[in-house]
Amino acid sequence: MPTALCNGRIMVPAGLRDDVCVVIDGTDIRTVSSGPPPDAEIVDLGGKLLLPGFVDVQVNGGGGRLFNDDPSVETIAAIAAAHRRFGTTGLLPTLISDDLNVVEKGIAAVDAAIAAGVPGILGIHVEGPFLSPARHGIHLTSKLRRLEDDFIAVLGGAKHGRTLVTIAPEIVRPDQVARLTAAGVIVSAGHSDAGYDQVRAAIDSGVTGFTHLFNAMSQLRNRAPGMVGAALEDESVYCGVIVDGHHIHPASLRVALRAKGPEHMMLVTDAMPSVGCENGDFLLQGRAITRSDDRLLDAEGTLAGSTLSMARAVANVIDMGRVTLHQASRMASTTPAEFLGLGDRLGAIVAGLRADLVALNDDYTVAQSWIGGVPDRD
Repeated sequence: MPTALCNGRIMVPAGLRDDVCVVIDGTDIRTVSSGPPPDAEIVDLGGKLLLPGFVDVQVNGGGGRLFNDDPSVETIAAIAAAHRRFGTTGLLPTLISDDLNVVEKGIAAVDAAIAAGVPGILGIHVEGPFLSPARHGIHLTSKLRRLEDDFIAVLGGAKHGRTLVTIAPEIVRPDQVARLTAAGVIVSAGHSDAGYDQVRAAIDSGVTGFTHLFNAMSQLRNRAPGMVGAALEDESVYCGVIVDGHHIHPASLRVALRAKGPEHMMLVTDAMPSVGCENGDFLLQGRAITRSDDRLLDAEGTLAGSTLSMARAVANVIDMGRVTLHQASRMASTTPAEFLGLGDRLGAIVAGLRADLVALNDDYTVAQSWIGGVPDRD
């Protein structure tokens, strides 16, 4: 029996509609129509907002679990469940720089999680260890290394889902970027002190994204555009932004939005175990990370990811970025789905796409979610 979600404000690609209902048949959206079919079970949304489920390409942890600590199906399932509470219906569990055997375990665990049907897992993000020591951020310099050619096959060896790898263009050669993309890997640039020409060469070789724009990368200057300048100049590449009020100043966010638009700017959380967990303190590769208000800091005061959820990121970008809900929804769903090459499968409320949906209250808190047509509660 199909399910019809009615009496809501529905975010279709053209904007909000309050005169349609969404009919779910199995895992997919059958239609977005003016009324439910006679055989449908009716779900009354009570006037709530219905948006495409959020897609987060950078999730280190959640629910008290960190992917690096235990790259297993159990950890992945716990992280996904924690973020689903905040509207995330698709995510990439993310490894920060670690030993290569941990990377191999992470890829295998994500493969197993997708094969087992863990809801919401779209692939893996390997953020390092092929990064610059000059822009390491919270990543341990002892874990950083150059990319050896024989490890390209490992990074391209996932059997299921998407593989996203963040690299520094001064550490990974353009020919290696091209080999990664030829192996089916999505390559993003970040944690890099590369100059504009190096970044430009990486884009020309296959880089299509930038990891947490502005953070841990060479900045835009008058005679040295750096990584930020290259990212903002190129019309085709995508940029992730952590809109938590700490990683990026609202004015810088607004400038970047004017350059990229919601079509190429995507919200990410860079979330740590504290999301969906009452205890905000944790260990990160042996270092104590302390939650101070809504910031995560190591002993030296370095930001260690975030406590951000995607629902809060949507609310923040409307406030700080001065965008509409329609634009924020695109940045949280459609744009990251397109970045991953999944825009024909999810990320919008359109007939034929997977029924990944989130119902929001007026304050953008989450009331309910659906992944593949399955609600998080009856």
